[in-house]
Amino acid sequence: MTNQVNSNSVMVENEDYDTIDLLEVLDIVRRRILIIVLTTVIAAGLGFSVSKFLLVPQYEASALMIVNTRQDTTANVTSDQINSAAKLVSTYSIIIKSDTVLQQVINNLGLSLTYNELKERVTVSAVDDTQVMQITVRSNNPEWARQVCEQITAVSPDVILESVEAGSVKLISQASATPDPVSPSIPRNTAIAGLLGLVLSMGVVILREMLDNKIKSEEDVRKYLEMPVIGVIPDYEMGGKR
Repeated sequence: MTNQVNSNSVMVENEDYDTIDLLEVLDIVRRRILIIVLTTVIAAGLGFSVSKFLLVPQYEASALMIVNTRQDTTANVTSDQINSAAKLVSTYSIIIKSDTVLQQVINNLGLSLTYNELKERVTVSAVDDTQVMQITVRSNNPEWARQVCEQITAVSPDVILESVEAGSVKLISQASATPDPVSPSIPRNTAIAGLLGLVLSMGVVILREMLDNKIKSEEDVRKYLEMPVIGVIPDYEMGGKR
């Protein structure tokens, strides 16, 4: 019975201690709220400025192509053929991003990029796990991206047909560039910078207060030294001197 009472007492003390700690944190935040808000606003402003004035806007141009398992598309297409064509998208995407296709695009357009540099700007992906694949080119110049994407769709079908020796790839959507940049996202970067500023400022303020072991008030004497306060010397000014 005694052990149970002692255990309950320890639990109550721990609960009180956790509550006091939480109240201390809230009090620290309340007292330093101006610094926290100011730091958050400055961080958000920096995120906005960097995204708006320092980062180069990037645009994307894309085109859609459909994959068929055979060259003769006049006959009825079965579901098995559609599933097979969808699986071929990953194979065709490798061919499209190969040097056989991209190097020919570089030569046709007279680009100053190397094969690896152009490859990093090209993305090929299946649309919703179907037999349709999307070719996307990213650049800081939307017209440049459109021309490269258009040239890829012109060169790749013959290369794919020659490499696979079966099936076909046909263009179903002409290459077009996005009118607005896809990156950087100014609202998102501003929000992330502001959130980081909020978290960092709160962390620094709370950590600094927690590590400060100076006795500043009679309440600190009672709490940390566990001694009663028998008197307090007030501050006063006389003749301009404190």
